Amino acid sequence: MTQKLKILMFPDPKLRKVAKKVTKFDKSLQNLASNMLHTMYEENGIGLAATQVDHHIRLIVMDLSEKRNEPMFFVNPEYKILDNHSTCSYEEGCLSIPGFNEEITRPDKIDLKWQDLDGNTHNDKPKGLLTICIQHEIDHLEGKLMVDYLSSLKRDRIRKKLSK
Repeated sequence: MTQKLKILMFPDPKLRKVAKKVTKFDKSLQNLASNMLHTMYEENGIGLAATQVDHHIRLIVMDLSEKRNEPMFFVNPEYKILDNHSTCSYEEGCLSIPGFNEEITRPDKIDLKWQDLDGNTHNDKPKGLLTICIQHEIDHLEGKLMVDYLSSLKRDRIRKKLSK
């Protein structure tokens, strides 16, 4: 049975923890992934990193489909930037920073490597929104948040509003 997990909110210091590599591909990993997916759908998000639900392992769930029926799971994801000069900007939001969307510029040509929930390794060169989302969620696994791309003035304003 799936359950909704509690999402950590900025500026919670636990969001700054660096996630550990997944080494056990078992039922507990699948259960966590299922609960994360359920939580992401309930909160109307398109991506969620395990760090955001206080599980500090390298696991991301995502669904960019219109009908919300194409879940993707990324275990131990990592990427290399293929072209430093090729970027795109996107107005990003974050379930850990509700109510704030900001224009963030990121590389748009990456080589992505990850494992699935069974431990099989995959490689891809994602395009469009998937490229943006995967970088946003991997940032979470590294203890980095989208507010880190903003000026300290903007970041402090967001922190104050969310602390109220």
